[in-house]
Amino acid sequence: MVLSDTDLDYDAIVIGAGISGMYQLYRLRELGFSVRVFERGTGVGGTWYWNRYPGARFDSESYSYGYSFSQELLDEWDWSERFASQPEILRYLQYVADKFDLRRDIQFSSDVKSAAYDDDTRSWQVKLADGSTYKSRFLITGVGILSQPTLPKIAGIDSFKGQSFHTSRWPHSPVDFSGKRVAVIGTGATGIQTIQEVAKSVGHLSVFQLRPEWCAPLHNSKIQPDEMEAIRANYAEMFEHCAQTAAGFIHDVDPRNTFEVSDEERYEFWERLYASPGFGIWQGNFKDILTNPEANKAISDFIADKIRERVNDPTIAEKLIPKDHGFGTKRVPLETGYYESYNQENIELIDISETPIQRITERGVLTSEREFEFDFIIYATGFDAIFGSYNRIDIHGVSERSLKEQWEEELATFLGIQTSGYPNMFMIIGPHAMAGNNPRAIEYQVNWVTELIKHMNDRGFTRAEASPQAQRDWRDYVVEQGKDLLRNEVDSWQTGINMNLEGRQTRIVGMYSGGQPSYRRRCEEVAQNGYKELNLR
Repeated sequence: MVLSDTDLDYDAIVIGAGISGMYQLYRLRELGFSVRVFERGTGVGGTWYWNRYPGARFDSESYSYGYSFSQELLDEWDWSERFASQPEILRYLQYVADKFDLRRDIQFSSDVKSAAYDDDTRSWQVKLADGSTYKSRFLITGVGILSQPTLPKIAGIDSFKGQSFHTSRWPHSPVDFSGKRVAVIGTGATGIQTIQEVAKSVGHLSVFQLRPEWCAPLHNSKIQPDEMEAIRANYAEMFEHCAQTAAGFIHDVDPRNTFEVSDEERYEFWERLYASPGFGIWQGNFKDILTNPEANKAISDFIADKIRERVNDPTIAEKLIPKDHGFGTKRVPLETGYYESYNQENIELIDISETPIQRITERGVLTSEREFEFDFIIYATGFDAIFGSYNRIDIHGVSERSLKEQWEEELATFLGIQTSGYPNMFMIIGPHAMAGNNPRAIEYQVNWVTELIKHMNDRGFTRAEASPQAQRDWRDYVVEQGKDLLRNEVDSWQTGINMNLEGRQTRIVGMYSGGQPSYRRRCEEVAQNGYKELNLR
């Protein structure tokens, strides 16, 4: 063992073999640590292992999403599409696991049920679903912020006699919808991707929508060999650029305000963005569209007119235009022909704010108006975001304090990486951390955690815990950074509200929203000052 002669099974245990867990394993191995990754799935990939639904793909450019830590990996891997599909993404992550021989330290089909800290031995005891237990000095969570699926609170879900599944628990074998009657419940990002793909082959598709989302065109395309070579030659500059943008994407916020330019120039700019690939319309727009209500209304009206242009039936078009939030105040789903799907005769939209679902029946879905019969029901009803992936594990810290209970009283962390009362536990993209283009945030946070652990090892420290004051200061800073953002004034997973969950009615500021440069700057200050905000001993 690296840190102590205490009877430990491993120096570090990592929960999850997704993008976070795989990279954290790689970095800790570099320190010479013994590491075990527990993964409840049967393979690596995390999000891209579980989410196999039709149409699942990147919404950030493939080449900006992949790992940056290995030049060999960058030289070897060719992306086939600007926005890769789930099968290609999973192949990529499997390739990474093979290239760096990661699987030998990953234990699959291993569902972590509890983790308890013992202050006497300064170690964590982790218990799996099969009853086996393991002890380690450090516990690192790579569980993701959108990984615990939620089913809607509708009576009778178990009574349906056909096939049904949540988008994030899709069968590993192909599902054929040809000539079938299919229901999709939910029109968030996964629902939109699923709907536009299923619509291509389905016999009849019924979409049950509670509230619509603002979408923008993906504009995907193949990456030709010469283009891939140009991308490869520019990787270093691109990753450095991503580190400087607000959310880690390749798109720069325009330095102008919305109404600084003429109407003609403004609409020409928006037309160019709407015709461009990816998140430019969201992340590369005027700097005030996410803070100024009038500016946000202007871009929202522009997008609404685009929806009206693309949907033939004016009544359906109006149902697809959000009325409860402005464009960009939630993460914007990117689509390919989503709105045109509703021009097909075999696609219908049911507004369940007008005709609520009363129950799921043996044959299908009963609304206040009538019963629909289906062969398949697809639940695109999202996740218990931020909290759910932690709450499913019974985590206890100092004095047997429950993490779930602590966060129910008050959500607070330090840098989104540590929580006071839970020594030696580090979260990768935990609550109040910086997210966005997640792999860019993941690599940064894994590197930060690894350097902290190295700092401890070099100096003989075996316990690290964020001080209560440091945690309070970070919480206040997170709230302050988000106070002018319109996104914190709407109901979304980022404000801790999923409408499928009971009792989750009060908005919170769930993630750091001050931008990646300021987040990194603060993290670097902590490290450069010797981690004074942490109690190290």
